Amino acid sequence: MRSVVASAMGEPSEVLQVQTRPIPRPGPGQVRIRVTTVPVHASDLHTVRGRYGFVPEFPTVPGIESVGVIDAIGSDTDGFVLGQRVITVGVRGTWQEYVVADAARVLPVPAGMSDSTAAQVLSNPLTAVILTGDELHVQPGEWLLQTAAGSTVGQSVIQLGTHFGFKTLNVVRRRSAVDDIVALGGTAVISTEDEDLRERVAEIVGAEGVFKAMDSVSGQVGADVSRALAPGGELVVYGALSTHRQTEADKLTIPVFARSLIYETKTVRGFWLFRWFHQTPKERMAAAINKTIQLVDSGVLRVPEGQPVPVENFSDAVYLAEAPAHGGKPLLVFEY
Repeated sequence: MRSVVASAMGEPSEVLQVQTRPIPRPGPGQVRIRVTTVPVHASDLHTVRGRYGFVPEFPTVPGIESVGVIDAIGSDTDGFVLGQRVITVGVRGTWQEYVVADAARVLPVPAGMSDSTAAQVLSNPLTAVILTGDELHVQPGEWLLQTAAGSTVGQSVIQLGTHFGFKTLNVVRRRSAVDDIVALGGTAVISTEDEDLRERVAEIVGAEGVFKAMDSVSGQVGADVSRALAPGGELVVYGALSTHRQTEADKLTIPVFARSLIYETKTVRGFWLFRWFHQTPKERMAAAINKTIQLVDSGVLRVPEGQPVPVENFSDAVYLAEAPAHGGKPLLVFEY
């Protein structure tokens, strides 16, 4: 089978290559999936660079999502049939033609859902559902401040706000992005290109600030968001876009003010989807995943169509994953 393999830790363009590997066999309680589509996330590339939350043993096959068709079933495995289209849940090493997964880590794909959508549903849309629901418990009528509002997670949050009735205060880097956020349904937009974040938050929601916020930028923007919180407010940090090219770990920071934490009892905490997959109780995980799939399948959450790239041209997908304004998510496709 064809596999995209990182031979060693390093820059993806230098260490990734397509290799031919043996087709794996499923064991008891497992299924084998003939993969059709996998997304290329920036986090996949950071893993290869050794800059993510875990460092795999090299050589390694990147990838954390996939959609495909079951083509072999191990013993003592119930609930699946050959030819069934499925997605993997929290399974690593998906950039290859065949993936073996525990049956508990596989879910059927709704009949009308495209491979492009199915391949992406358990990263960004799921993150938006978890953060607005289980993490921040955003209620109808409440304000939620978010950075990187034009990202796929950000767009999902806006759509959730429209559906569930909470208001989104959306931070973007460029003035040119404002109209798109408004058209998508964002309640209010702040452009850090020509506006002061804290001043605009006070003008929009009042001098006290917002009680709930989520940040995927970190650095000074994350600090500004934390200072824009009302006393007792919560900020969940789930990304560090401002430091994607930073290679020194001790410089991946958010300068949080002690005064805010002590006297205003604000809360700043992190969220990492990978850890959520491995530590969340099964019932709670299943509820969030099923909710996300239903919201996507019903059209409430619309996942932007990805850009298919033949696996032999994986270097193009790697470039697109981090190119500015690259359009839809690059998707490695295995054509049969």
